[in-house]
Amino acid sequence: MNSGPICAKLAHMGESDERALGVRVREARERAGLTQGELAVRVSLDRTAVNKIESGIRKVTALELSDIAAVLKVRMSSFFGEPVPALVSHRSNQGLDTADSKIDWLLATIAADVEFVQTLAAAELGLAASDSEAWPRPTTLADADTLAVRARNLLGVDDAVPIHDLVEKVAAIGLLAFLVNLGVDTADAGTILLRQGAVSLVNSHNKIGRRRLALAHELGHFLVADEYTVDWRVADQQGGDIESRLDRFARSVLLPEPGLRDAWTRYEKRGLRDASVLLASDFRVDMATLARRLEELELVGSSEAAAVRRVATTRADIVEFGLYVPGEVEETRLPLPYQKAVLRAFRDERISRERALELLHGTFADSDLPSLRVRREDEIWNFVS
Repeated sequence: MNSGPICAKLAHMGESDERALGVRVREARERAGLTQGELAVRVSLDRTAVNKIESGIRKVTALELSDIAAVLKVRMSSFFGEPVPALVSHRSNQGLDTADSKIDWLLATIAADVEFVQTLAAAELGLAASDSEAWPRPTTLADADTLAVRARNLLGVDDAVPIHDLVEKVAAIGLLAFLVNLGVDTADAGTILLRQGAVSLVNSHNKIGRRRLALAHELGHFLVADEYTVDWRVADQQGGDIESRLDRFARSVLLPEPGLRDAWTRYEKRGLRDASVLLASDFRVDMATLARRLEELELVGSSEAAAVRRVATTRADIVEFGLYVPGEVEETRLPLPYQKAVLRAFRDERISRERALELLHGTFADSDLPSLRVRREDEIWNFVS
């Protein structure tokens, strides 16, 4: 990373700036799970020096800050950039001394990346400022269904067909979905509103049906403009709270009533098990989601819904029914507009190869990046004042 701009910032920092820098260093250290003493050992400083840096009473050099950033696995620029308003509000609500969870930290990192890329290639990213007001929050299950119909219209799909390209559809309306393997016993998804658009982080440890349900749920949060949300278990909520209503919204988005009823009429004569296999494949949902939707639309009773939940699609089903089977699914997947924007910034030589690879979060190898044109020797004068 070019440390020139960082050196300039450090040289012109005032007392309040040094305190803000110290707070960000402390937050990054806490997210990394290190004590001041452990960080001090790894960067060859005294613990008291780290304490003074975090308190804003000791200046830090660019080299020291570079070492700290490397140990904490963050970019130096993250110590200086202003976080998005939704993140500031979230952290204030949690308390200043609360260390962020893994999904909080990743959401903050991705949000910063997206806003940085927006400054370099806004046209490719496509996050135009919206003057529209937030949609009304559903207060009943009927409201949730109505919201789902409106959402499908916004996504450009009618009520009779499945949505197969959900990630691409939501990106087109300003919600960028990033899929990252957060592991087991971690949140299903989270969403943060940006100054323009929003970012959703979906746990790719889950199977495809669960991922799609989680993203549809996050779409609901985006449309009603919830500034920062983390959903630990989508579809597990019961009762009348907003999360259970957004679960209903998500099922309605993925399994629209007219389309599901029509498909059920076509498939039910094959028997409950085969009909379930075909419906789950057509709409690309998991059996638990399908069972719950069939039951809430009164297409099956509770005992039949329980039977649907126990259905497992077999290899024979795939062959005999000619089902769609996704290939190997990436653990990390980035929205296409974001990838295009990063590549545009790289082609325009506004970021280095190293920075481009960082922003692409390991989904590109160096050899995957395009070759840049070779400059003529006399072009150096274009960069000399």
